[in-house]
Amino acid sequence: MLFDQYKSELIQEINNLENESLDKLVDAIMETYRKNKTVYVFGNGGSAATASHFQCDMGKGTQVEGQKRLRVLSLTDNIAIMSAISNDISYDDIFAYQLENLVEEGDLVVGISASGNSENVIRAMKIAKQSNARTFAIVGFDGGKMKELADQNIHIRSYNYGIVEDLHLIINHLTSQRIKEIRSHE
Repeated sequence: MLFDQYKSELIQEINNLENESLDKLVDAIMETYRKNKTVYVFGNGGSAATASHFQCDMGKGTQVEGQKRLRVLSLTDNIAIMSAISNDISYDDIFAYQLENLVEEGDLVVGISASGNSENVIRAMKIAKQSNARTFAIVGFDGGKMKELADQNIHIRSYNYGIVEDLHLIINHLTSQRIKEIRSHE
């Protein structure tokens, strides 16, 4: 039965999540926060929705009374700029074009992708690297080109889009809750 197979694979992938990889993402975000820099996040389709959710959870969900806020921006949330870039330049540049105007050395750029092979996420990672920003890929399947380009990554080794996207959202929740916990004790 599909439900039993899906549930079994989901549990297996949850158990395969490495605490060390999650800690590296938390550390990268906290380092960016402490340097008063910005976290940029992006993805396509379901990963775009996860990027939006990531911005919400990191921007609001990690806030601690009396402390400065985490600066985080999802590049998937401005449909006007995305459609203008797609129409006038190329869909392959929707994230890179935005980053060219914003990203600075010391920022953190987080790409979320099931395959890691969409040209627009690859171009964005290249712009981030050229700007001396730190890069982090949250990927599935074989990790794709984005995994190779990123400084660090969390790789879900499933080829099931649903499983990969479920785990990416779990990673978001684990990360934001851990950051809130750390900030609450500073």
